Amino acid sequence: MNTKTKRVWALGIAIIILSLSLVVFSQNLASTSGDSKLARVACLGDSITELTGYPEYLQRLMGNTSIVCNFGFSGSTVIFNSSEPYYFNHEFKNAKFFGPTTVIIMLGTNDAHSDVYSSINDFVPNYERMIRSIQAISTKPQIFLVEPPPIFNNTLGVNIDSYVQGVIPRIQEVSNQTGLPLINVYTPLNNPDYFTDGLHPNSDGAKIIANTIYDAIKSNLS
Repeated sequence: MNTKTKRVWALGIAIIILSLSLVVFSQNLASTSGDSKLARVACLGDSITELTGYPEYLQRLMGNTSIVCNFGFSGSTVIFNSSEPYYFNHEFKNAKFFGPTTVIIMLGTNDAHSDVYSSINDFVPNYERMIRSIQAISTKPQIFLVEPPPIFNNTLGVNIDSYVQGVIPRIQEVSNQTGLPLINVYTPLNNPDYFTDGLHPNSDGAKIIANTIYDAIKSNLS
């Protein structure tokens, strides 16, 4: 076995060990959590999840009996007919492998891009297919849908009218059809002061997202 082959084998073994360690850690955490449904919380979404830091703030609120993981991926959409459908993204696969007990999905903002919005009639069935894939996970996680924050300018290519009149109502429709709880972060963030660029929440906005989601989750458990 040459040196290069040995390195490849070593890397593969290290990845396997790390993966198994995560599973064992998560299982141990589940057994000590105040509520087993909050042991492993997966945050799915686009750049509002990946970059704003709200999952980190949510972790602080959850405390050390839960592990909150950020599976956001910038630019991702609900609609499959786009350059970055979340359903086919590696972060979605990672989120399911994580074995979550609670899943938070905040997607839809990028579906208001004009080139994606042309397929808006696919939004509901595509979203429901994603949900069914999550429901098939062995941990049978509870799922929360999130109505994303408002948009205050379209300089990043997101059409505000398409978002308000097309995307938001369809997220609500998915919630109604699936019976899954819908968390509204749109209303508490309806202030441009909570945004860095009119689209992405700043740290204050991220804290509001985390607090709103935390309150909704805790309320659902009571």
